[in-house]
This record gives sequence, C-alpha cells and structure tokens, in this order.
Amino acid sequence: MGRSLRVFILIVILVGCGGGIPGALPIGFLNQTQHSDADLWAIWKTAQQSLARQVDLNPLQRSLQGVPADLRPGNPLALGVKPHQLRVAAKPDVASSVLFAATGVYRADPTGLIACPRPCNVRYAAAYSWYTRQVTRYAASWEFQGDNFALIVEYEFENQILEALGYNMRWR
Repeated sequence: MGRSLRVFILIVILVGCGGGIPGALPIGFLNQTQHSDADLWAIWKTAQQSLARQVDLNPLQRSLQGVPADLRPGNPLALGVKPHQLRVAAKPDVASSVLFAATGVYRADPTGLIACPRPCNVRYAAAYSWYTRQVTRYAASWEFQGDNFALIVEYEFENQILEALGYNMRWR
C-alpha cells in the first residue's frame, strides 16, 4: 500500500473516531457557570461588537498609573473570532483575611476577587484569562450579581478576542 494511501486512511480513521485535525478545537464553550450557553454567546457577541467599534489597550495601566488611554480604531476582524472550547468557570473568592494579610486591603466576604496567577499585572482580580489554555475564570460571588457578571465576563472575552487577533495584552 502506498504511503499517501496509508496517510489518507489514518486521517479518515482519526476523523471518524473524533480525533479531528490536531489543534482544531470545536467552536463553543466548556461552560462551567450557572448561566446558559446562550448567555455566554450573547456576552461573546457583545464583546465582538465592542471591539469592532473601538479597542482599548490599556485600561489596567490607566487605573494603576494614570496614563493616557491607548485607544485604537475598532477592528472588524473581531466579529469573526470564535471561542474554541473556551472554559468559563467560577473560582472561589479569596477570603477577606487572606486578602488583608497579602495586601493590607480589607474587603468583606465575599471579596469578589480571586488570585490572579502570573503573568497578571495584579495579585487579585475579579476575573482573569489564560489564552494558551483557553480559560476564563471569575470570582464565584459575581455569578448572580446581575449585569456585573456579564460586564466582567465580557471584558475577559474581549481579552480572548484581542489575543487571538495578536494585540499586545500587557495592560489588559
């Protein structure tokens, strides 16, 4: 049997067994929230539309250092970016006592914050995203805080989209 025929048969077997093409993850979410997939899609679409209008590259830097905004024209390519098995999940809020011991800042429980792993620019945040692992985490206490949940997750979805488009994420 020729080499190209063996490769073809192997590809057919992999695709038939659900292996698919390596690196090509299905579109959608790994939804580990108390919200529906439809809710997450609505938030994703809002994030896409926001970035198609305007790109803000340094909201964190402005809040920490008071520098001018780095605003760019909207990018219509944002409308075509899709999540590929993006895991969206809550993480337990950091305890008030832990937050106070680490930062000297007091917030009543639930704090609304989670530890933000490196390379975050801050130690604690309401949410964070990992791009290579396709993960967005948020503080569990935000789950049913009305529009706040959508706003926090929308910001993280914007980050996922901007990363996919190749933007510098240092101050996001």
